[in-house]
Amino acid sequence: MNQVRVIAAFTLRESLRRRVFLVVALLTLAFLGLYALGTWQLFQELDKNELDAAGVELGIVAAATLLGLAMFATLFLGTVLAVFLTLGAVRGDAERGLLQPLLVRPVTRRTLLLGRYAAAATVCAAYVIAVFLATAVITWITGDWWPDRIVVPALGLALAVALIAALSLAGSVFLSANANGIAVFMVFGAGLVAGLLGQIGEGLGSDTLQNVANVSSWLLPFEGLYQAALAGLTADTVGFTKLAINLGPFGRAHAVGVDLWLWALVYLGLVGVWALRGFARRDL
Repeated sequence: MNQVRVIAAFTLRESLRRRVFLVVALLTLAFLGLYALGTWQLFQELDKNELDAAGVELGIVAAATLLGLAMFATLFLGTVLAVFLTLGAVRGDAERGLLQPLLVRPVTRRTLLLGRYAAAATVCAAYVIAVFLATAVITWITGDWWPDRIVVPALGLALAVALIAALSLAGSVFLSANANGIAVFMVFGAGLVAGLLGQIGEGLGSDTLQNVANVSSWLLPFEGLYQAALAGLTADTVGFTKLAINLGPFGRAHAVGVDLWLWALVYLGLVGVWALRGFARRDL
């Protein structure tokens, strides 16, 4: 465990040297500033307690939709951070001559992968939780609305980005840095598109589209966790307000059962085994 901590610390120092965290911090501050400005402007024009003719609380609909958009942006930013912390962790470092000195110390391949993953997953999980909580606080201050659930969405985002970090680290064993980055972003996009198709299918009553979404939730569990995080925002909202939220772009997100949360953990282990076996077969 001490060697894992050393490798994790080395990874974080290297990221600081490359100014990865500086770029992410600047982008995050810009995003939060724009989100705060946008929500403030919206609620300045909208009566937070206004009801429309059908009895829909417009303030809740607006706040839930905005926070849903913020969650998408948060997961995307977390994915960017996860990819840039891991995309060249194995093959990229091997090509630059940085990997061999670590392996001859000696440090086992398993220790190296665990250290790299521990650093990336911890940083990325803490990052998405912090940004999600910041956007929730901004929404509460500007719109006087707090999500029905706060822990489940935060944990869903954290585990989702941890899975993406694992996929990116595993991809770095087999692909060059550029190819791995492209592949991970395409997988990320494919998962979210499949989830969107499922929401459209539910609205249209299409079993085919809903089946696509269900299968993708198991093949790419981060998508199901993201859906669960969205659903948690308005888990206790009822009536016509809930119906209006369901008509929005994030309204038909569905909560997942305990089985998918457990599968996500198993999936994480399987990705780790796949990465370790591929690493063991490489001549580095």
